[in-house]
Amino acid sequence: MQRVASPSLPSSAPKIPFTQRSCAAGIASLGCFGLGVQLYCNIEEALETGSPVASHIVQCLSYFTNETNLLIVLALTEVCARPHRRRFLTRPDVHSALVVYIIVVGAVYALMLRHLWQPEGIQLYADHVLHDAMPLLFTLYWLVFLPKGSLRWSDPAWWLLFPVAFFIYTMLRGAILGVYPYPFIDPLRLGAARVFLNAVALLSIFFVLGVALTAIDRALAHARGQSRHRRDAGALTNRTADYSL
Repeated sequence: MQRVASPSLPSSAPKIPFTQRSCAAGIASLGCFGLGVQLYCNIEEALETGSPVASHIVQCLSYFTNETNLLIVLALTEVCARPHRRRFLTRPDVHSALVVYIIVVGAVYALMLRHLWQPEGIQLYADHVLHDAMPLLFTLYWLVFLPKGSLRWSDPAWWLLFPVAFFIYTMLRGAILGVYPYPFIDPLRLGAARVFLNAVALLSIFFVLGVALTAIDRALAHARGQSRHRRDAGALTNRTADYSL
């Protein structure tokens, strides 16, 4: 008896255009530069002070800014490396979540954190890359290149999982080491109640931005659909006119 192979779901997606891959590569390279400089400076500080290098690396990767930029770099690298394959990090909803995260990174840093330290030299350039350039460029990348219309109204709630996980990790790590990455979530300075309120306020900002991004996604999809419908109708009218001559 001959065995009939069961059909399998396609694992490939339409190949990503060269222009999009080029822009993704440029943004990813910029993010690698910023993260590389931050990591180098942390390792250099560890060597100068004689403290464990591993602890400085963990500290560097315990900032929401660096974690978000790292995820963006990985997502854009996936776009460049496998343009014909569908992967988790290349999904529109994942890219959209990263847009929300990086916008919050840029806004919170500009309003609450920029005045707290004065980087110099190459670290100043890395600071501008991670907090200014990456939020702007990745948001523009999302607007121009990502397909629209696939986001659901429930997505912004799911996108809160990463900020919540970061907050829990930060609180646990801070309780053990007594170190917190940001002053507005430092219970040693503000108390647990104030930190909880700050966390709820930040999560509300994440959620509102997520809802706004979903609305923009749906509006752009509707506008592009109407534009495509008009083009198709115009082409059909032209063909009908040609046949009538």
